[in-house]
Amino acid sequence: MPHVAIDWLRDHVEVPEDATIEQIAEALVKVGIEEEEIFPAAVQGPLVAGTVLSIEDEEHSNGKTVHYCRVDVGEYNDEPGAGAEASEFPSRGIICGAHNFKVGDTVVVSLPGAVLPGPFPIAARKTYGHVSDGMICSEKELGLGTDHNGIIVLGETLKMDPIPVPGTNMIPLLGLGEEVLEVNVTPDRGYCFSVRGLAREYGHSTGAKFTDRGLPNSLAAPLPTSDDGAFRADVDSASIREGRPAADRFVTRIVRGIDPNASSPKWMVRRLEQAGMRSLSLPVDVTNYLMLDLGQPLHAYDLGFVKAPFVVRRANEGETFATLDGSRLELDPEDVLITDSPDDERGSRVVGLAGIMGGLDSEVGPETTDVVIEAAHFDPISIARSARRHRMHSEASKRFERGVDPNIAPVAAARAAELIAEYGGGTVDQAGYDYRLVAPKTPVMLPFTETQRLTGLVLTEDEIQRILEEIGCRVERVDAGFSVLAPSWRPDLVGPAHLVEEIARLYGYDQIPDRLPRAIGGGGLRDSQVLRRNVSQSLATDGLVEVKSYPFISNAHDRQQLPEDDQRRHAIRLRNPLADDAGALRTSILDSLLEIAERNAARGVTPLAMFELGQVALPAGTRPAEIVGVSERPADEEIAALFAGVPSQPWHVAGVMGGVFAPRSGAELDDAAPAQPGWQWSDAIEAARLVGAAGGVRIEATRSWLPDSPERKPGPPMPKLLENPESAAPWHPARVATLFVRAGKGYVEVGRSGELHPAVVEEYGLPARSVAFEVDMDAVLSLAPKSFLKVKPISAFPAAKEDFAVVVAEDVPESEIASVMRRAAGPLLESLTLFDIYRGSQVPEGHKSVAYAMTLRSGSKTLDASEVESVRAEVVRALDKRLKATLRG
Repeated sequence: MPHVAIDWLRDHVEVPEDATIEQIAEALVKVGIEEEEIFPAAVQGPLVAGTVLSIEDEEHSNGKTVHYCRVDVGEYNDEPGAGAEASEFPSRGIICGAHNFKVGDTVVVSLPGAVLPGPFPIAARKTYGHVSDGMICSEKELGLGTDHNGIIVLGETLKMDPIPVPGTNMIPLLGLGEEVLEVNVTPDRGYCFSVRGLAREYGHSTGAKFTDRGLPNSLAAPLPTSDDGAFRADVDSASIREGRPAADRFVTRIVRGIDPNASSPKWMVRRLEQAGMRSLSLPVDVTNYLMLDLGQPLHAYDLGFVKAPFVVRRANEGETFATLDGSRLELDPEDVLITDSPDDERGSRVVGLAGIMGGLDSEVGPETTDVVIEAAHFDPISIARSARRHRMHSEASKRFERGVDPNIAPVAAARAAELIAEYGGGTVDQAGYDYRLVAPKTPVMLPFTETQRLTGLVLTEDEIQRILEEIGCRVERVDAGFSVLAPSWRPDLVGPAHLVEEIARLYGYDQIPDRLPRAIGGGGLRDSQVLRRNVSQSLATDGLVEVKSYPFISNAHDRQQLPEDDQRRHAIRLRNPLADDAGALRTSILDSLLEIAERNAARGVTPLAMFELGQVALPAGTRPAEIVGVSERPADEEIAALFAGVPSQPWHVAGVMGGVFAPRSGAELDDAAPAQPGWQWSDAIEAARLVGAAGGVRIEATRSWLPDSPERKPGPPMPKLLENPESAAPWHPARVATLFVRAGKGYVEVGRSGELHPAVVEEYGLPARSVAFEVDMDAVLSLAPKSFLKVKPISAFPAAKEDFAVVVAEDVPESEIASVMRRAAGPLLESLTLFDIYRGSQVPEGHKSVAYAMTLRSGSKTLDASEVESVRAEVVRALDKRLKATLRG
C-alpha cells in the first residue's frame, strides 16, 4: 500500500506549514482514498544538540575505557549542584563508549523520555559507577546509517552550518519527526500508487496548488527519440494479444563512470525506509525512489553485461528465467520478456520478466560503473496474469497492472539518470532512446444531463467542465454534451459513468441528496426465501448453531471415503481458484461443514451442534461453454451456450452434531451410572423432519427396503440405499436412513441422515458416534403445499387423546405404521407420538408391539365420544387392512 509523509508530499503540492498527518488523511478520505494506518515518527521525545564541556577517561575492570562527559544541553541542563551528579556548571552527565569526539564538539543527545528506533526508550540509569542522564547518539542509533561506533559530530559528520546551539530540537533538522500515512487505494486508481498521484488528490480535496517541485524544469525539454549512441529497444510484432502490444513505450538512458562505492543520499534512504524499503545501492535506490515518487517502475542494468538492442517479446515454450532473487521460473508463452541481442559467444539472454523482476545475469553489482536505465509501459493485463501465474507480486507489477502513465516514462528515466550522476559522480549520455507506439486516447461523450440522471446532483455545465478539467481532462462542448479526453494517467476513464463518478467524488459524495427507493407493494418474499428462513429458525430453536463456510473444497471427498465412482466426486474445477488447495466447488454441504466441525472440535467446542444452508454445484448434464470476448455483445447462440453450461445449484441444508448435552455430575462419574445422553442418530432424523415441517412436508426415514409381503397389501416400493454399502459414505452403512417424502403413489428421496462412519469421525477428529443429516431444500419446496406459508389458527376447543398398542410384523418400520395411522385419522389428527416398543413373551414370535399416543382436536367444536370412537375404529381397520396389524390385548 502507498505511503506518504508531509515533507515528501510538499515536493508536488503546496501543503500548509502547520498541517498534520491527520489532516492529510482527512483530506484524502474526502476524495475516496481511505486511511489505512498512521505510523509514528522514528524518534519521539527530547532529541537535542549538546556541546561537550568535559571528558573524563575511565578504565574499568572489564578492560573497557569509557568517557564520562558533561554536556551542555541548553534549557535541559541540570543547575550547578543539582541533578543525579552535581556539577560546577549547568550540564548533564552522560556515559559514552565511543571515542571519535572531543571537548567542544556539538553532538546529538537523546534525553530521558525519548524513544529511539527499535523501539528503544531512553532513561537515566547507573552504569560504570555514574548516572548516565541521557545518551550521545550515533547514526545507527537514530536510524540514519549503519555506523554504530561513530558519534554524530554536527560540524563534521553531518556538515551542518551553522552548528545548532545547545538545546536545539534536532528531530526536524534530522528529518526524524515525520509521521507516515499509509493509504488504501482502489484498483482503478493506479496513479495514486505514487506520492505525485496522492499530491494531485490532496490538491483536488483542499484546493492546494499542484506544483511538481520535485521535478526540475529542465525535464520539460523533449527527449531525443534516437541517436547513434543510444541503447535501442524494439517490440516484437508477434507479442500483440487482442490488439494490445506487449509494450507500447520503452525508454532508455545511459549513465557512465559511476563510483561503485557511492552511497545514496540520506534523504532518499529515509524516504525509502518510510515506504518500507531498505537501501541497497545508489542505482537501485534511485529507481525504487522514483517508482514511489512518480509511479513509474524503472530498472537499472549493468551496461557491461547487456548488448543493444533490448527486445520485448513473449516467452517461448519451455523457456526458463533466473530472477534477481535466485529462483528459476518455468515460463509461459504468454509471459512478456525483455531480452538483449545475441553475440557470437552466448546468444540472446532474458534480462527481465517484464514489469515484474529483473534477471540475475544483468543486475547492478558492487563493481558496476556504467548503467542503462529502462522506463517502459507494458500491457497491464499481461503483467497481471504473469504476476499471478508465478506468484510474484512485486511493487512494479502492482503499478503496471493498475495502469501507469505512458507519458511519464521519459521524465522518470531522465530524472533517474540525473540523480545517479549527481550522487554517483557519473555522466549522463546526451543520447536517449524512446520507442513509442502509444495509441491515442478516444474522447468520451458525456451528455449534459448524465450527472443528474446517475447521481441526482444538479450541477451547471460550467461546474461539470471545471471539475473535469481539474482532474486533467480536455473538455469541449458539442451538441448536447461534452467531448472529454481523459489524461494519460487515468486509463480508467473510458465511459460516461466513470466521468460522472469523478464529478460526484470531487464535488462531494456527501452532497448527493438522500432518497430512499420506493418499495414495491405486494412483492414480499419468495417461497424459497420463506422456506430458508423457516428452516433456519426451526433448527436454531432446536439447539443448533447456524454457520457459514466457503463453497470451495480440495480433498473433502477423499476424507469422507466416497467411492471412486460416486457421483458426488464429479465436482466443478475452478479455472482460477482463490487458493490452490481449494480448487473445486462442493457437491454437498457436508463437504465444507465437516471442516468447520473439525475446527471447532479441535478447539474443544463440545457438544457440536451446527447447521448450514447453502448452494451446492452439481455439474451432471452440463459442460463448460467456450469463453467469449467482451469487446462486443455475444451472439444469441453463445449466450445460450453459456447458460447451458451453468450447472445445477440447488439449495441444501446439512447439520453435524456430536458429544454429550452436558458435563456429567459427580454422582454420574460412578462406573455403574448410565452414560450421559448425547446426540444420537434419531436426533439427526428429527432435525431433518424439522426441515420438512418448515415447508409443510412430512419427511420420513427408512433404514431398509420393504419388500412386498403376502401377509399385507402390496404398496409402492420404499426408497433404499444403493447395493454397494460404500455408497452410504460418509455415514455408517448400517446406521444411515434414507429421507423421503410421499408424493402421489410413489416416494421422492430428499436426503440422508444418521450416524457418521467411524473412520470419518476419526479423520475429522469429531466426538465418537457423531451424527449428520443433509436435505435437498429445493426438492422439499417442490413438494410443499401452497398453504405452507399460511399460519394455522390455534383451536380453542379441548383435545381428545387415544392410545394404541399395535402388534405388527417385525420387518414393518415405524414410519409405515405412523403413515397408515395418520391417513386413517384424517383432518382431526393433531399429533401422533411413538412412546414404546415392546418385544417379548406377550407378543407372537417375529412380531413387536408399538405404542402410540394420538391427539385429536377440531377447530370448530368439541368432539363427542362417537366422533372419537369413529376415528379409532377407522385407524384399527386401516392397520389391519394395510399391515395385518392388531391391537394388543
